[in-house]
Order: sequence, then C-alpha cells, then structure tokens
Amino acid sequence: MPTTIKFLSEKKFRDATLFVGLPGIGLVGKICVDYLLKQFKAEKIAEITSDFFPPSVQTEKGLVSLIKDEIHYFPFKGSDYLFLSGPVQPPLDSRSSSMEEHFEFSRAIVEALKQRGTAKICTLAGLNVGEKRLHSEPHVIVASTTKAEMEEWKKFGAVNDRPVGLISGAAGLLIGIGKEYGLNGSCLMGETSTRLVYGDPGAAKKIIELLIKRYGFVVEMEAMEKEAKEIEKAFSELNKQFDEGEEAPAAGLSYVR
Repeated sequence: MPTTIKFLSEKKFRDATLFVGLPGIGLVGKICVDYLLKQFKAEKIAEITSDFFPPSVQTEKGLVSLIKDEIHYFPFKGSDYLFLSGPVQPPLDSRSSSMEEHFEFSRAIVEALKQRGTAKICTLAGLNVGEKRLHSEPHVIVASTTKAEMEEWKKFGAVNDRPVGLISGAAGLLIGIGKEYGLNGSCLMGETSTRLVYGDPGAAKKIIELLIKRYGFVVEMEAMEKEAKEIEKAFSELNKQFDEGEEAPAAGLSYVR
C-alpha cells in the first residue's frame, strides 16, 4: 500500500475522536495540534509514511530518515483522543501529483483507525478570507457530516454561514471518507489569509478555545495568546500603512510568526 501506518502498540480505543492538524492555509490546523501536543502527555502510537509525500528525506544530526506524520494518543476524563500531526500531506498541485493520492492517503488512515475504535474525526484547518483577515478577528467556520454534529459545534461558538464551498486535501477527505465508513466528522476552519505563509496563531487560538469549551481540555493559553496579539498588532500596523498611503512590506508580513 502506498501509504503505510506503522502502529507502535496494539492499543485499542473506545469511541475515540481523532483531531487532524496537517499543513494547510495559514498553517492553522498544524499550529493547533502542535500546540496541544506540547502540553498534553500524549503517547506516540503510530507513524505514517507515504509514497505520496514529497520525494525527500529528513536529516537530524546527520542521520537520515523518511518524512513521517504521527498519531498520538491522549486519554482524558474517561474518553480517548487521537491527534494526527506532521510536516506533510500529499501535495494539492496537480502538476506534481495525481488526485488519487489524496483519496488513498485519507482512506488508509480512516480504515486503520476505525478498526482500532475511532468513532469521530475532527479536522482543523484554515479558510482563506483574503484581506478581511487584516481587518477583523477570525471566526471559526464549521462543516459537519450530520446536522446534529454541526449544531453541537455552533453551541460553542462556531458558525456556518457558507451555503456552498469546498474543503480540499486531508481536512476534507478524512471526514468525507470517514462518513462513508460510518464515522461522524466535522471540519473546524479558522478564518485566515493565504498571505500568512508563516502561520496564523490568531485563527488557531479561536479553534483551540472551541475545543476547550466542548471537551474540557486543560490548556495553558498564555503563549498562544501572546502570538495572537503579535499578529493582530502586525495587522493594525499594516492597515495604518495602507491608510497613510504607504506601501506594504515587500515580503508580505514576513515579520509575522
């Protein structure tokens, strides 16, 4: 199989929820999951390699290994949670990959995790709203496989104001394919901008706050809040430059982390 999921233990789960944060617009989902994993004492239970990842290897202190995504396990208050994180997913550029690769990658993950007791998938991602992100705080947009699941997220502050739309890559396919396998799913999308190539912690913060409200996770938000304030300050300064007729920095918000 082009996508291989190597489990490091034979652990089984009970109605586990999988959270997914892979690179995408504004790195929103990746920032969310990476931040949570830094705080949770989560156990790495699986490594994912794929022929559809970029044709490269990573090196650390001169030692070579294949690029991998990872799955971590975190039990909390009697429930099981899984976190899929990593540096890559199959590229969306049709010039460098076929669209079939995305389906194979997502289906392999859904099949493997359903067999081990996963019941729900929640993907975390960014939604490009262009220049609007420079002028207002981001909302979290939700799309779900069932109306009941969508309404549940709306209770905690998510909104659904897009009559139609597309969710590309793993963020969309994991819940779409999951639905075919009987798994409920949602995608939480923080409003962001494609200009934020270094990431949008402000949008990520909004999603994490939703997760805390719904699941009761204990998360220290000080570092995330600091980063979010820095990016909002950068937006304020940039808007001021626009109002004064100054040119924006040539690199396009390169000072935002």
